[in-house]
Amino acid sequence: MAVGKEIRTKIKSVQNTRKITKAMEMVAASKMRKAQERMRSARPFSEKIRQLAANLSQANITDYRHPFLGKGGTEAGAAKRVGVILVTTDKGLCGGLNTNILRLVVNNMRQWEQAGATEIRTTCIGNKGFGFMQRMGTKIVSHATQLGDTPHLEKLIGPIKVMIDAFQAGELDAVHVAYTRFINTMKQEPVVEQLLPLTGERLGTPSGSWDYLYEPDAQVVIDELLVRYVEALIYQAVAENMASEQSARMVAMKAATDNAGNVIKELQLVYNKARQAAITKEISEIVGGAAAIAG
Repeated sequence: MAVGKEIRTKIKSVQNTRKITKAMEMVAASKMRKAQERMRSARPFSEKIRQLAANLSQANITDYRHPFLGKGGTEAGAAKRVGVILVTTDKGLCGGLNTNILRLVVNNMRQWEQAGATEIRTTCIGNKGFGFMQRMGTKIVSHATQLGDTPHLEKLIGPIKVMIDAFQAGELDAVHVAYTRFINTMKQEPVVEQLLPLTGERLGTPSGSWDYLYEPDAQVVIDELLVRYVEALIYQAVAENMASEQSARMVAMKAATDNAGNVIKELQLVYNKARQAAITKEISEIVGGAAAIAG
């Protein structure tokens, strides 16, 4: 039964694959819980500092204005030189997570070019985005890969500083951050947000005039606050992306495990039919031979 042996080999192979995908599903589920806790614990600080930065962009400051505030805000369509901080995963097997964010970034790049953008620079966080941008021939000014399962700010500051320094030097008109926002276990949303310059409308600040009292002085407070603003948003973007990665991987591995089970059932059915056909053939040959001898 050469056919039966070949089917048994396929069944064994699929069973081994199912064991691997099941183990990966359980590992991703364990990591997902930790990543979600880390992401949710960082959200309040990120949202608060985003609100303060947005209010600051509309504050009435006459003696000092930080370069991050720009000249009243630069719209994405008006920016001639654009920087993109792209956050992806280091590993695959997480469904369409990376594909969705990369497709969104490419579409945004085309829109910026159609709107008159003459230069687009990228900072890639994650191996998948880094490899994709290299293949596209995009200008990559910095990158960070192999971040592990926990985001560490010290690993992110170096690559991000390259983009921030370029904005402060006037080499870029706007900086955007692209990542996958965690909604729930079954849904992750790719987003591209404007990081710099600060514009209250984009960050959700209500219309009106905002101002603060600064101690010891406005420059010291604003400089420190806006540095923390950038660090907090980048850290939050990476944390959100890691939580999305583990959720997407768990769902993808569960689907792969279920599909492997279905394939095994189908192969088992084919094997049983082939085995039954072989037994029926042998019985027919024995009966036919006995009838020929008796006749």
